[in-house]
Amino acid sequence: MTATTTMVHIRLDQKLKAQATETLAAMGLSVSDAVRIFLARVVVEQQIPFALKVPNAGLRAAMAEADEIARGHKARFATAEAMFNKLEKASRA
Repeated sequence: MTATTTMVHIRLDQKLKAQATETLAAMGLSVSDAVRIFLARVVVEQQIPFALKVPNAGLRAAMAEADEIARGHKARFATAEAMFNKLEKASRA
């Protein structure tokens, strides 16, 4: 007796698919294997098998700042010395 299967089609970014395919292959899994595992866990646990959280205002601000720093538009400290001074001052508090 063979199990009846069905197709699931999803749209996702080509780069994300390539990165996921490579990462999963290193684990010995295909994208289809990973989706099957995910859906099986949803059924067994009756929930998404990982935490989904909406970031609070502080976290959103930190994420936006990190994005700006990564794009080179802004630096939190003018010099490394300024950063170390702030860290040293905070460690004494």
